[in-house]
Amino acid sequence: MRIERVGIVGSGIMGSGIAEVAAKAGLQVVLRSRKQATADAMLASLEKSLAKQVDRGRIEQSEADAVRGRVSATEQLADLADCDLVIESVVEDLEVKRGLFTELDGIVKPDAILATNTSTLPVVEMAMATNRPDKVCGIHFFNPAPAMSLVEVVAPLTASDATIEAARAFAEQCGKDPVQVKDRAGFIVNALLFPYLNNAVRMLENGTASAEDIDAAMKGGCNFPMGPLALLDLVGLDTSLAILDALYEEFRDPNYAAVPVLRRMVAAGHLGRKSGRGFYDYSAK
Repeated sequence: MRIERVGIVGSGIMGSGIAEVAAKAGLQVVLRSRKQATADAMLASLEKSLAKQVDRGRIEQSEADAVRGRVSATEQLADLADCDLVIESVVEDLEVKRGLFTELDGIVKPDAILATNTSTLPVVEMAMATNRPDKVCGIHFFNPAPAMSLVEVVAPLTASDATIEAARAFAEQCGKDPVQVKDRAGFIVNALLFPYLNNAVRMLENGTASAEDIDAAMKGGCNFPMGPLALLDLVGLDTSLAILDALYEEFRDPNYAAVPVLRRMVAAGHLGRKSGRGFYDYSAK
């Protein structure tokens, strides 16, 4: 199928990032948030990103204007009815996502693809909440979506070959490098990444080294662009905890059992960059 109009559900940074990527690929984009104010804030975030790129000479003002002109924002799910593809990027809660997919299934045209940007949750659960399980898949962008080249295309047992082919083609049209993966918790990246991150927290909790030295060691010794604890702060400790819990629920591997201090930090509201405090203090930055 040919994808020309894309709907994005979710008001977070991923939503505006995916919108930018799709609009740059020449697609019409409809951003939906539960409130018009947050939908408009997503547009403002997109405009800010484009303005920075113009200032840095990466794109011309005319291109920025064209990209912005392809994106609209709404608080109404009904405005997604004519989309060829709808990608949800809401909170990582399976029941919330299932409910959303059921609602979208009754609104979006029957031949459209419904996709989730989940990084961990079982896509088949969302597919079976619809009457079109063959047209549901995962299209997992990485944060920040405009900069990160990888997209995981997740194929649940229910998805048709045509759906997965269309999802791959969409990712490629957006200038991304898609990889196809079976519908298993964590897919490729998070299934490999989060034991490493979790063990870094365990090392900190055990007093092996300070957060600064753990991060410096992995940057300097492994040539990673960011240390594990700084990365957890960027991802969000609440999101990271939810990913670890989902991985542990599926595999029962001790490496996926969240270190207690991580759970306590989330309970205390120390969520990383977005709350101003995690393993590092961002309040003065």
